[in-house]
Amino acid sequence: MHPLLSNWLRRFLPTQGYVDRYERMRASAGALFGLVLTGSVTYLMLGDTVGTAWLIAPMGASSVLLFGVPSSPLAQPWSIIGGNFVAAVIGVTCVKLIDAPVVAAGVAAGLSIGCMFWFRCIHPPSGAVALTAVLGGPAVHAMGYEFVLAPVMVNSFLMVLMALFYNNATRRTYPHHPQALAEQNKKHDTADPPPTERTGITAQDLDEVLKRYNQVFDISRGDLEAIMLQTEMQAYRRKVGATRCADIMSKDVVTTEFGTPLAEAWLQLQRHDLTALPVIDRGRHVIGIITKADYLAHAAGDTHAGLGQRLAHFIKPSQMSHSDKHEVVGQIMTREVVTAQATQSIVDLVPLMSDRELHQVPVIDDKQQLVGILSQSDLIAALYEHTMADR
Repeated sequence: MHPLLSNWLRRFLPTQGYVDRYERMRASAGALFGLVLTGSVTYLMLGDTVGTAWLIAPMGASSVLLFGVPSSPLAQPWSIIGGNFVAAVIGVTCVKLIDAPVVAAGVAAGLSIGCMFWFRCIHPPSGAVALTAVLGGPAVHAMGYEFVLAPVMVNSFLMVLMALFYNNATRRTYPHHPQALAEQNKKHDTADPPPTERTGITAQDLDEVLKRYNQVFDISRGDLEAIMLQTEMQAYRRKVGATRCADIMSKDVVTTEFGTPLAEAWLQLQRHDLTALPVIDRGRHVIGIITKADYLAHAAGDTHAGLGQRLAHFIKPSQMSHSDKHEVVGQIMTREVVTAQATQSIVDLVPLMSDRELHQVPVIDDKQQLVGILSQSDLIAALYEHTMADR
């Protein structure tokens, strides 16, 4: 066979799938669940008032999107509700104004697509809704604009409700929220993107490419950006990934405990010239971390005394009266601690330490026990060494 013909025929083959057996079973069961309940509830609500149209065929196509690809922009609530409403209204109108069924069907579908673009509610099964209104036969035609409300909108709302329940119950966020990576670093309330987005592929690069493509993609822009950035990180991990946290971490870690007085912990920070101390229990499990920022935040929380006076009050025991109680580390420490595994690639820590502004990350072993701490300086030194080695 000629190579050109062979390459052309190869385009008709299905693309490789990346979902596992669980996801395929989840989507199939969701369609079964959604359609049976939608049809049953519609029948109970409307009875025989709409004849045999209590569950219209386009809902089958909607179920593929709602349960099979719930992250698709075409499967979101506004897409199905807005798209089906617009298509049903246009379809019924075309039936009333155009006598030729074939012409009416074409006009209904074409206008529906145009309006779905206009209202940003593109939903492929809505094209079938428009055709159902035109070609559904005398029973559907007799319903007129009632067809829009029942069964179209009743079916649409019920399907969305079923998708809301089932997808979230099976750990698929719905409605889907695209991963807006640029929003993760808005703590400073500035226009600058996170550090990891200032190099490599940027949001502006993606916008320019999408404009040149000028096509509708079955994936949100935010998800596409996230996939591209993760792919870029995966490629970098392939190059640098051999270096583990255990290879560059500090193993002689200065720690403190929950009940350590704040003054004593402060002296540890000063003596070792540190900015943070991991807080551990007797089993060396990390239960928190205390930083100099925690001290400042705690001191600033007292409105009855100046910041300096309050800070000195609990880091200098000599200034405390005998009636005062020593405040302890556990009262002001940060309890939600980001940790890294000793066997984890250092590449995984780049977005954590840059975008989330973590200056140090405790490193734990497979028993969840503290075995080291990795600082920004450690990470920068390791990445610099790899960069110089590649030259």
